[in-house]
Amino acid sequence: MNKQLKARDIMTGGVQCVGAHQSLFEASQMMRDLNVGCLPICGDDNRITGLITDRDIVVKCCAEGVDPATVQAGTLSGHVHWIDADADAGEALETMETHQIKRLPVIDVAGGHQLVGMITEANLAKNLSDEQIAEFASRVYAAAG
Repeated sequence: MNKQLKARDIMTGGVQCVGAHQSLFEASQMMRDLNVGCLPICGDDNRITGLITDRDIVVKCCAEGVDPATVQAGTLSGHVHWIDADADAGEALETMETHQIKRLPVIDVAGGHQLVGMITEANLAKNLSDEQIAEFASRVYAAAG
């Protein structure tokens, strides 16, 4: 990865949050409409409180026989790893590897601590060498299995 790149250079911008008080049903509709498998969860202060994936909705709600229209997205909030938009892109890669995560929210700390984007595996693939991709896959997927 180019050492000069910042997190903001490799992220996907225009990320939309699901509100903590919105239902998992609404979150699933947003995912469908945005063609994504993950959404940040934002609290009343518009700050990120967690991430929710399509898999979370299926495993933690639907598979348990719970109606997703009755569960607030915020109930799945928890610790979320993120990176400053001005951090080196290599730091983003290291954070994702260390915590074995496939999506990393990007926060503009200097700009009011606002969510400005998301770094995903696709973003990494566009910016990593073949060797770095192999290392990422071995560190994130091998340990998960």
